[in-house]
Amino acid sequence: MLSHEQIWEAIDRLAERHDLTPSGLARRAGLDPTSFNKSKRLSADGRLRWPSTESIAKVLDATGASMEQFLALLPPGGTAAERTGERAQRLDSRFQPQGGAIPLLGFAQAGAGGFFDDGGFPAGQGWDVVEFPAAPSQKSGVYALEVQGESMMPLYRDGDVLIVEPGAQVRRNDRVVVRTREGEVMAKVLLRQSPRSIELMSLNPEHPNRTLDLSDVEWIARIIWASQ
Repeated sequence: MLSHEQIWEAIDRLAERHDLTPSGLARRAGLDPTSFNKSKRLSADGRLRWPSTESIAKVLDATGASMEQFLALLPPGGTAAERTGERAQRLDSRFQPQGGAIPLLGFAQAGAGGFFDDGGFPAGQGWDVVEFPAAPSQKSGVYALEVQGESMMPLYRDGDVLIVEPGAQVRRNDRVVVRTREGEVMAKVLLRQSPRSIELMSLNPEHPNRTLDLSDVEWIARIIWASQ
């Protein structure tokens, strides 16, 4: 009998085979982008949540994979933790970090595109680097964004550096960086997230709050540290 972990592991591997994150795979299949998030794999009381057969069918149709190919992705051994370690190793080798160096990019460059995969993880070329207290192996995939302009005053000023963690679970009142499909990049406070939209509070009172359809959101990354 297939285990809960094996099914989810196969979905993760199918996403990786197509250079997608789980959220990117869900989006390609026409599902809610959060459908395959790790936070959705267990209920609040700890019960196992399984992907529906309809969701799996949509994923297979979107990727062109057969059921046999999907079953071939089932892990004979190994755990999700090991897969996460492999991803961390891949990201580390991509940027060849030295010590606590992590990628650094300006907000304007981030909006231009080409520097991230569809899950908000760093990719591409042209990054500068900045030192970060935690080793990259401990916080795989984190990167830095340099604030440009005064739109995030008074909390963040021009030149401040924000460290963001893509793929991390975001909750109400978290400070986040959001990139839209049109290339707009913004730092906001997450007020509410529903299956169809997110509500964001502006850091600068002179700028209006925003409500975005999830279909218009490329990725959301949680801010875990900021220089002040």
